[in-house]
Order: sequence, then structure tokens, then C-alpha cells
Amino acid sequence: MEAYKQEFIEFMVESEVLKFGEFTLKSGRKSPFFMNAGAYVTGDQLHKLGLYYARAIHDNFGLDFDVVFGPAYKGIPLAVITTMAIHELYGKEVRYCSNRKEVKDHGDTGILLGSNLQDGDRVVMVEDVTTSGKSIEETHPILMSQANVEVKGLMVSLNRMEVGKGGEVCALDEVRERYGFPTAAIVNMAEVTEFLHNRECQGRVVIDDTVKAALDAYYEQYGAK
Repeated sequence: MEAYKQEFIEFMVESEVLKFGEFTLKSGRKSPFFMNAGAYVTGDQLHKLGLYYARAIHDNFGLDFDVVFGPAYKGIPLAVITTMAIHELYGKEVRYCSNRKEVKDHGDTGILLGSNLQDGDRVVMVEDVTTSGKSIEETHPILMSQANVEVKGLMVSLNRMEVGKGGEVCALDEVRERYGFPTAAIVNMAEVTEFLHNRECQGRVVIDDTVKAALDAYYEQYGAK
């Protein structure tokens, strides 16, 4: 596993973005872990997060693109910090773009925030986590209606690796199969579990044998094939 992935896993725990226990998800599933990217709130945390996204995008999709797009609402700051980090790490100037939940009919009108999209733009999408693919389902048509753009990939921070709406493959794979563009994550839960199992992080073990057993049972039931 790459060093930056190990650092990112520790970063999620330190920032209290990734927690272990018992959580009820929107789907109704009882999960032994929960990831909330909204817990990145400080300047230092957001700066680091952008750098992790930039490295993962570089490694998975390259830098041959023009726009970073983040679906509203959580994707808005992700698009901004990733755009800044790509410039910081690689000296490449790209634009950020996000959608509004409602069309604005005065002043800066339209459905988009940030850069307008132009024919021929190559776009990388960023999200925190993809559980059902619903946000992509909502925003992909918006992207394609604004200009003749090419989506180069979707990057999320954590692949939960559980079945999506189809009941077989994970949501990230469903998105890739449905829309035909690559999908990737900075880390997946298999990497998280392997790295954290019986390892101290912030002076404590967050995945001990009990938590590991709960994770194994969860993925036995909900894990993607």
C-alpha cells in the first residue's frame, strides 16, 4: 500500500471522520463504521485532504483534464481544495465547478458555481463517498446538458465496498458500468481494515479483534462481489 494511503487512513481517524461502533445508515443498514467528510473543518485538515485527492487523481487518472467538478453540497469544498492542491503539487492550472441545488435566476444566473463548462472540457468528478450513486445520477445529466464534456473519472475518498442498488457489485463499480468512465477511491475499506487491525492510531487501537469480527460479519452480508 502506498505511503500516502496509510497516512490518509490515519488522517481520517485523527480527524474523527472515520469512526467505529454501531451506526444506522440512511439505507437502514446497521454498520460497524461510519465516514463523515463533513468533519473536516479546519484549514489544515482541508489543505491535507485536497493534497490526498490530488495525489490519488494523479495516480489513477493522470493530469490530462481541465475541470474538477464536485456535486452539491459536500462536493463543493472538495472541488475547490482539490483544484488548489493540483496546482500546488503539480503546477497545473485547472478550474473548479459545482452545481447548485436550484437554478439561480438573478445576478450570477444558472445551475453552476465556479467555472462555466465549455465544449471539449475534460472533467474529473470528486465526492466524499459513493453509497448508492444517487448524487452522480442527479448531477451527471447536469454536466452533460451544459456542454459537450468528457468525464475522465470519479474520485471518492473511501470505497465502502458494499453492494449498491443492483445488489451485486459496489456502488463505484455500478457508476463505472452505467456511465462508462473510470472510478476510484483514495482508499477502500479492505485497505483500512488491513492497516488498522490491532495497530495503534492516536494512542488507541480502533480496529481490535471485536471490531474486526463485526466488520467481517457486515461484509459477509453486504459486501460486494
